[in-house]
Amino acid sequence: MCDETEERGLFWLTGSQQYKRMKNIRDTLAGRIGILELYSFSKNEVDGEVFTNKLDFSLPCLLERQKTAKKNDIVDVFQHIWRGGMPDALRADAEQRQEYFNSYIETYLMRDVAEEGGITDSVRFRKFLTACAALTAEQVNYKTLAEAAEISQPTAKEWLRILQGLGIVYLLPPFANNELKRLTKTPKLYFCDTGLCAYLSMWLTRDTLMNGAANGHYFENYVVIELLKSFSYSADRANLTYYRDSNAKEIDLIAEENGLVHPLEIKKSANPDRREIKKYEVLDKTTLERGSGGIVCMCEEVIPIDQKNCFIPCNLI
Repeated sequence: MCDETEERGLFWLTGSQQYKRMKNIRDTLAGRIGILELYSFSKNEVDGEVFTNKLDFSLPCLLERQKTAKKNDIVDVFQHIWRGGMPDALRADAEQRQEYFNSYIETYLMRDVAEEGGITDSVRFRKFLTACAALTAEQVNYKTLAEAAEISQPTAKEWLRILQGLGIVYLLPPFANNELKRLTKTPKLYFCDTGLCAYLSMWLTRDTLMNGAANGHYFENYVVIELLKSFSYSADRANLTYYRDSNAKEIDLIAEENGLVHPLEIKKSANPDRREIKKYEVLDKTTLERGSGGIVCMCEEVIPIDQKNCFIPCNLI
């Protein structure tokens, strides 16, 4: 059929087992197939929110989005963080949610890692998953992961690579620039679905997660993955990284597109310290042009900080 016509899009192949399929596709259909990686639903998709303008973090862009967006509400945000974006988890009640994620791990995830990763020790691998969830929004520490799962560090590195390949975790790469010295080379660990992460860490209700000690880490995970989804499905792709140097100076997220770098801090507070943007000046030491940025937080409305930065409600990303 493909030989008879130049029409594209005649065949759509979908599925959840991507390890073996992706290998075979690259071997046999190079240049003849388009690959779309679909994550679980973003909060905007769940809410039916469609922004028509490109996200560039500028004040006009954010004000335009604010016209149609629903009110930014922390309970609503943490309901999505706790429940996640998997369709069946969205439809489930609290008890069914527990059963769903347990079945998801046992029947889908364990099957894939056993078949493709050669992992047969399910007990240690379950411990490894739980250890990863405990380190969400932190720099990857293979020593900690290995000790928690009672495995070697090379094994921990391989198991994390498998989870990344299965789309379970996302490793945010560090910012790299030859003009800056002493930058970290360690990625940060995030879960592609915050509901799965919350389940693995045994946060049994939305409120215990929202009021718990790890709520800031989960909020950061949520913002990073929402932006990842937003840019993945957009015509305008962006390279996402984070900045950290040997002096522990850190910028939570940098979105780089069209030669502009957009620095972002992520704070769960509705009224974070505006002095956080002072850290962005380190980027001015490079030849890169600094675009608009700000602090993504739980504020209800867009508030300008200076000419290039705003307090950005997390529901506008």
